[in-house]
Amino acid sequence: MSRRVQRIFAYTILILVSFLCLFWFYALFINATRSNSELSSGFSLIPGTALVKNWNSMRHCALPVMNSMKNSMVIALSSSLLCSYFSIMTAYGIHAYCFKGRKLFYTIMIGFMMIPRQVTALGFISLVDDMHLMDTFIPLIIPEIASPIVFYYMIKYMESTLPMSLVEAARIDGASEIFVFNRIVLPLMRPAFAVQMIFKFVESWNNYFIPALILHEDNKKTMPIVISLLRSANFANYDNGLIYMVIAFSILPSIIIYLFLSRLIISGITSGGIKG
Repeated sequence: MSRRVQRIFAYTILILVSFLCLFWFYALFINATRSNSELSSGFSLIPGTALVKNWNSMRHCALPVMNSMKNSMVIALSSSLLCSYFSIMTAYGIHAYCFKGRKLFYTIMIGFMMIPRQVTALGFISLVDDMHLMDTFIPLIIPEIASPIVFYYMIKYMESTLPMSLVEAARIDGASEIFVFNRIVLPLMRPAFAVQMIFKFVESWNNYFIPALILHEDNKKTMPIVISLLRSANFANYDNGLIYMVIAFSILPSIIIYLFLSRLIISGITSGGIKG
C-alpha cells in the first residue's frame, strides 16, 4: 500500500470518528433551539424557532438553574486547581526526596486507586454530618485534593520529564524548596497540570452522587442535580426544549475550559525546560 493510500485511509477514519463524536453535540444544540412540540415531531438537522423561548424558560425556571451553574463552577474550578497543584507537590515529594518508607507510601497511594468512592460514601456522609458541613461546598472541594489517580499520573509524567540535575543546580544556587517547586518544577509540569485539570474539572462538574447526598438546599444544588430534577418532573409539565437548553448550557463551561487549557498543553509540550 502506497503512502498516499495510507494517508487517505487514515484521514478517512479520522474524519469518520470526528463526525461520530461531534454529531451528538450538534444534535444537542439543535434540539436546544426547538420547542417541545417540534421535538415530539422527530429529529431535524435544521435549528428550530424556540431558542429565545427555551432560554427565557431556563432563566425563569422554578429550579435555580443559573445559581446551580455558579455553584458547579466554584466547586469544579476549586477542586481541579487544588487537586492538580497538590498532586504535583506530592509526586515531587516522592520523586525528589529519599526518605524511609517512601516505597511503602507510594504503594499505599496506588492501593487507594482500587477503592470505589461508593464504598466509603456512607462513612464520609456520616463524618460530614458530624462536622456540621452538610449543605456546604467544603466536603466537595477539600477531599478532592487527595486523588490517587491524579497523583499516579503526575509522578509517572515527572519521572520522564523532570531532570533532577536542574533541581540540584537550583539548590546549589541557593534557591529554597518552595522556589524550586513553584518556579522550576511546576512550569515543567504544565502539560500534565493542564490535562489533569481538564479531567478533574469534568469529573467534578458531572459528579452527581456525592453532591446529591450533601446538598439539600435549593440555592446550593449543582447542575447535575438540577438536570435530574428537571427530568423527573411531572410528565404533564415535561418540556423537552427546556431540558435540552439546560443540558446544552451545562456543557458550555467544560468546552470552554478544554479549549482554553488545550492551548496550554500545546505550549507546554513545545517549550522545553532545558535548552542546549
